[in-house]
This record gives sequence, C-alpha cells and structure tokens, in this order.
Amino acid sequence: MANSPSAKDQLIHEIGGRAKFSADWGNKTTRLRRLLAEFIGMFGLTFVLSGGAATLAKWGGGIPPFANVVILSLISALWLTAAIYFLGDISAHFNPAMTLAFALRGDMGWVMAVAYWIVQFAGATLGSLTALAFFGNAGNLAATRPQAGAEWAAVGFEAILTFGLVLMVLGIANGPKLNGQFVPLAVGAYILAWGTMGGLFEGAAMNPARAFGPDVATGDLTTWWVYLLGPCAGAILAVLVAKVLRGPATSQEAMAAMGNPNSRDS
Repeated sequence: MANSPSAKDQLIHEIGGRAKFSADWGNKTTRLRRLLAEFIGMFGLTFVLSGGAATLAKWGGGIPPFANVVILSLISALWLTAAIYFLGDISAHFNPAMTLAFALRGDMGWVMAVAYWIVQFAGATLGSLTALAFFGNAGNLAATRPQAGAEWAAVGFEAILTFGLVLMVLGIANGPKLNGQFVPLAVGAYILAWGTMGGLFEGAAMNPARAFGPDVATGDLTTWWVYLLGPCAGAILAVLVAKVLRGPATSQEAMAAMGNPNSRDS
C-alpha cells in the first residue's frame, strides 16, 4: 500500500510546484521578519519579568511571596497575550521548546529552528540585562530556581507544564504561526494558571530562554539545566502525543509554517 503524501508534498502540489514551495524560505526579508518578531517577543518577556521582579522588590512594600508569584505570572501572561496578538501573523513561538516541537513535527526546517533558538536566547538575555541596567539585581531579576535538593523533581514538573503548553498550542494553532483568534488568550491563561501554581516550587518557567536570560544577568547558571531538560522533554512528548491525537501535520499547517509564497515579497 502506497504511503500517504507528506504535508510538504501536499503543499508543493497545492501551490503549483517545488519552485514556489522554496520561494518563501529563500526570501531574506521574510526570514528577517520572523527572527525580528522572535527577538522582540523574547526581549519583552524577560524585560517585563526581570523588571517586574526588581521593581516589586524595591518598591513593592514587602509583599508576601505568593502575591509576588501571582503578579509576575500575570505580567508574563499579559505580555505573551499582547505579543502573540500583534506578532502572531509573523512568528510568535517566544520559546525554544515550542520551536523544537514545530521542527520535530516537520512544520519548519532545522536550519531555521537553530536560527530561532539563537535569536530567542539572545533576546531573552538582552531583556534581562536591560532590566539589570535599570534596576540592579533586585528581586533576583525573576530568576527561576528549584527548591534545594529537588532539582530532578523540578525537571519532571517543568516537563509536565511544558507538555501541556505545547500540546495545547499544537491543537489550536494552524502551524507555528500562532495567529489563531483565541491562541493568545489560551496561552496567557495557561501561563497564568501554572505560573501561579508552580512559581513558589521552582519558578514554572516552561521556557529555556525565559530561564536563561535572568540567569545570565545574575551570573548564576548552576541550575539552568533544569529549565532546558524539562521543557525539551515535555515538548518532545507533546509532539508524540499530538501525532496520536491529530495525525501528521496537514498541508495547511505546513503553509502556515512557511508562509504563502504567492503573497510574499518578490
């Protein structure tokens, strides 16, 4: 029995040949737009979190730890909701684990995924360093830290949280451009819920770059591996489960990944 055509093959057929298929990825302007959108999203996320933690520590009047976690989770959720709304039609992963999931599913190539990772980590680092320049190291710049002796428990917790986040996005987003009408609200609600629940335990980063930026700014990368290993494991598992639940990516999802070559700049 012949194998079913892949999403890539379906897309090539639908848009009229391989030359048109490759046109969009060969467009330097389009690639730049995507990478710039990812940089803005990650810079904003770590800047607002690191700056928020610092200002709460300096001028928050000694608010209790749980209130601090709720506020930072809300800040993160609001930024991601807004950023996905205004950048989602270009690119709005804002998370290396999400990029890993889309690459594993075949929605984007590995070369582009590596470029995304470089830009995401750079944006996150610069965001926290900018907050450091404004506010100093107050509030530990929202750095995520597992409880002492609970590093592997934190890995498992991060894997569970990221699994749910990635599975949700794969289920409601049309490919890696997160431009569905309700995607930003769903992502914001998820981040707020789990950030509030898990923030006191280990920070609930769900994002290797979000953890990396504050760690670089504070000069302490000793536990960053927790926030790399956990989210990546969760993302991989989410892709496997999504394939069982939904089947392979469709040509429409591949189209969203690559953009419409017929509507791009020449």
